[in-house]
Amino acid sequence: MYKMWTQAGSLMASTMFIYTMFMRFFPSPLQARVRRYTNKFTSFVYPYIRIRFHEFTGERLMKSEAYNAIQTYLSEHSSQRASKLKAEAIKVKDTRTPLMLSMDDNEEIIEEFQGVKVWWGSYKTTSKTQSFPWNSSSDEKRYYKLTFHKHYRSLITDSYLKHVLEEAKAIEMKNRQLKLYTNSKTRWSHVVFEHPATFETLAMKPKEKECIINDLVKFKSGKTYYAKIGKAWKRGYLLYGPPGTGKSTMVAAMANFMNYDVYDLELTAVKDNSDLRKLLINTSSKSIMVIEDIDCSLDLTGQRKKRKEKVEGREGKDSRKRGDEDDDDDDRGSKVTLSGLLNVIDGIWSACGGERIMVFTTNFVEKLDPALIRRGRMDKHIELSYCCYEAFKVLAQNYLGLESHQLFPKIEKLLEETKMTPADVAENLMPKSLDEEVDTCLHNLIQALERSKVDLEKKKAETERKQSNVQKTSENHGEGMEENGVIN
Repeated sequence: MYKMWTQAGSLMASTMFIYTMFMRFFPSPLQARVRRYTNKFTSFVYPYIRIRFHEFTGERLMKSEAYNAIQTYLSEHSSQRASKLKAEAIKVKDTRTPLMLSMDDNEEIIEEFQGVKVWWGSYKTTSKTQSFPWNSSSDEKRYYKLTFHKHYRSLITDSYLKHVLEEAKAIEMKNRQLKLYTNSKTRWSHVVFEHPATFETLAMKPKEKECIINDLVKFKSGKTYYAKIGKAWKRGYLLYGPPGTGKSTMVAAMANFMNYDVYDLELTAVKDNSDLRKLLINTSSKSIMVIEDIDCSLDLTGQRKKRKEKVEGREGKDSRKRGDEDDDDDDRGSKVTLSGLLNVIDGIWSACGGERIMVFTTNFVEKLDPALIRRGRMDKHIELSYCCYEAFKVLAQNYLGLESHQLFPKIEKLLEETKMTPADVAENLMPKSLDEEVDTCLHNLIQALERSKVDLEKKKAETERKQSNVQKTSENHGEGMEENGVIN
């Protein structure tokens, strides 16, 4: 035994010596040729195939999507089998642990797929570059290595890797952290989206709520259908109604229900149509783009009319001066046009990416250009109006935990006789102190509804009085003209 180990050690030492001399004295072309034949011999003897998935790839060294997917997949499946793990803090809703465990460097696990064993390994290489003793840096390159028997090449490359990518996508969606984006020039910056609104807590009629949910579910599963009809996989929603009726809350509920990121587009911060297109390209799929209060964002509704007036006004000298002043004002502000916005919503550029929802909100739908909100651009129009009794019951459950109360019939009657937004109803229902009871909150709401009813009756009476005065003035004016012989 001792003699056998001595011979093995001597053989290894001789091999290393020959390899060192070979690498030092033989030219590079000859080394490359020898390596090529050595690899052929090794592949003939060695029955396994190895695939490497590097962390960075491409000319611009972008992070590899395949590496990210494998990392997600192994993080879910390796924590129970690997002996060395690394932990990373995460912040995702509905998770049992705030830590994500994944394979540590130089660790390997065995997995079985359809009766075939595969080996996954996590590795890293470190190359040091040193130009001066005081200035050195290290370049770490991480990669995953998949090893399997060459007899199962087709099974692994055609089925197993596809399974890994699909599984990683499902895991990512389950653990996805939603983001809220805002624009600055042509770039997006984001924060974590943590709005708690859901359709269960949304104050509106159950039938209308169910209709919206069904529409969203149909859209989410409609990839094949949209491709069949030759239309970009997107959908537009117009939310309109008085302030305080829950338009922004509706957007948050849609994002949480669909598990989509939210892009809050501020049109006044966009320089021109070209920058608007760049922002659109930089949005991801599975997202909601929101333009809130679009009637106030830019003067899009009257631009065509103003442009026509400028052209006609150039006939006169004074009109030309006024037109020049208007042009200077336009240079200082946003040059986004209605046609540019329409092209992003429903033109060729709208097909860049898929599974997107576009939402407009406005308090005054009548101010918007009909071309902006026509069907096909804003596919579904949703009116969010004043609080009804069914919406009140949702708010009572949310704020007070009540399903019924003896004061509910009185509140129902008052809600039919007056106009109060869900935001105002919620403010009156919210307890203002620790010792404030349920009855007190309901009485506060009743008093507010009664005051609102009185104010509404006063406004109605004032409007009727003004109309009566106008009618009398018109009649008196007509009689006076008749007496003076103006009317025969």
